[in-house]
Amino acid sequence: MSSLRVVCISDTHMQCRRVEIPPGDVLIHAGDLTTSGTLEQLVSEVAWLRGLPHAHKVVIAGNHDFCFERHGAAAQDLCGGLTYLQDQDATVAGLRIYGSPWQPRFFDWAFNLGRGEPLRRVWDMIPEGLDLLVTHGPPRSIGDRTSDGDAVGCDDLLAATRRTAPRFHIFGHIHEGYGVHRDGPTTYVNASTVDVRYRPMNAPIVLDVTPQGRHR
Repeated sequence: MSSLRVVCISDTHMQCRRVEIPPGDVLIHAGDLTTSGTLEQLVSEVAWLRGLPHAHKVVIAGNHDFCFERHGAAAQDLCGGLTYLQDQDATVAGLRIYGSPWQPRFFDWAFNLGRGEPLRRVWDMIPEGLDLLVTHGPPRSIGDRTSDGDAVGCDDLLAATRRTAPRFHIFGHIHEGYGVHRDGPTTYVNASTVDVRYRPMNAPIVLDVTPQGRHR
């Protein structure tokens, strides 16, 4: 079976039109399309996504995307033509993908939950047998180090990822953590597009993924 080209981006923050997106089969956006999460901002960014040539586009929300938390049905209705995932999975071009927007509480952003049991309940829903796990925030100690040197990812997300062993885990949120990491059977991708100063400096990360035909 031939491989699919999966293009990964995250944290575009309304600067998407300044980013050169390479061609591919599947585009993944791991959250923070917008800056303040209004429906008007979402309309603009969805229009950009629809205009890209990729046959399949998968999107989750991030902590800036308040519209999905405050106006869930209306926001999701605006995403026609895209695959929007919120604590659910879908098979896209033969790849089983699960998406979730949550991250540890930080001030009063969207999709924040307390560390420990609240987040553990969310991550317990992640199934095994995934090709791609897409979350907005990173797991602890993988692509999660801030400019101050602090590792701010989620311990329970790391435990869930190791338990379920997706082939790829794609996320963003911590702009400084951009890059690709490997831990056991999983390749971790922090695909943040903007840097810590919200400049679109980081190139999309491209993966060649062969569907495995092992979905449950």
